[in-house]
Amino acid sequence: MTETWSADRRLTLLLLAVATGTNVPTPLLLIYRDRLAMTDASLTAVFGVYALGLMLALAMAGQAADRWGRRRVALPAAVGAVVASLLFLLAADSEALLYVVRFLQGATSGTVFSVGSAWLVETATRGGRTSGPRSAAVAMTAGFAIGPSYAGLIGEWGPWPLVLPYLLHVAVLLLALVASWSVAESLVRSPAPPGTVRSGAFRPGGRRTGLLVVAPLAICVYAFPATAVAGVPVLIGFPVAPVALTGLLAGLALGAGALAAPLQGRLGPRTAPVAAGCGVVGFGVTALAAAVPPLLPLAIPASVVLGAGGGLALASGLSRLPALAAEGRLGTVSAGFYATAYVGFGFPLMLAALSAQVSVALVLAALAGWCVVLAVQQGRARL
Repeated sequence: MTETWSADRRLTLLLLAVATGTNVPTPLLLIYRDRLAMTDASLTAVFGVYALGLMLALAMAGQAADRWGRRRVALPAAVGAVVASLLFLLAADSEALLYVVRFLQGATSGTVFSVGSAWLVETATRGGRTSGPRSAAVAMTAGFAIGPSYAGLIGEWGPWPLVLPYLLHVAVLLLALVASWSVAESLVRSPAPPGTVRSGAFRPGGRRTGLLVVAPLAICVYAFPATAVAGVPVLIGFPVAPVALTGLLAGLALGAGALAAPLQGRLGPRTAPVAAGCGVVGFGVTALAAAVPPLLPLAIPASVVLGAGGGLALASGLSRLPALAAEGRLGTVSAGFYATAYVGFGFPLMLAALSAQVSVALVLAALAGWCVVLAVQQGRARL
């Protein structure tokens, strides 16, 4: 039992370390903007290209993990995440390279998240525990919060703002890789008779439930915090210490997700509608802050609510996947879930594009209305 728990902790540490790096560039984007004379649209595109790399990688990562095992896919991808953080050191003077490295970061991180989550869930299940989905959600959301928090402080007041944050992440990720390298493979398949045709990724009825119930909420996993972290600071702006405040905002929003994710154990089926309800409040209050400049400080608590909603949506989705996946196909189903979730990373870019035509407040209010519909739909779902 001790060995199994140790394996759980080591995989949790790996997810935490990889997640920490994904948002290190977020507050630093304001420095890149000034240094490279980037437009707001370019800035949000750099943030969003991460999701593009992730989704392309997920198209292959899940099936590869179901075929060759979790270890053989997750660990090399984690090594790739180390390489991505090191390449950021070379991208300080090149907007084109910044896009390329952010794309690589998305591809490697997304692979670790989807395959590593399956690895952790299966390892915990083999130990007789159901805590795997919550552990994965807490690890990732905590990492998402830690990275921008320290990067924002270093970027505003520390030395080597475009170097030191990445070197710190590399050091932590190398330690996590060493700790998790010996964790056993979790994929176990029952031998199939010769000539058996491999079944689909879902159990009977699972695909429909996944598309109609799980997928809509999956978009909220990253749409909520991405809007708070990348959209609000760029489109609304902070009057003082913008790099530090952007990092603080990211830390608060994503930290709230880490704190909220464990509540899935108590909320159970109510987790999904509560998550959507956080979107109603978060987007609604942010719209008010955008429309009335003196109320700008309300964007901070609204971002915390959005972050909590993202954490709850992640925990809810991960807890649903084992019941939907066919035997030995959790990797593929997890990859599909994350691919859908990362569509939400496009929300800041969408906000930037629409804000050129209509007010940001109006777009945010429309998103709040969408979340009302989603909360009702999730409340009626039986999963």
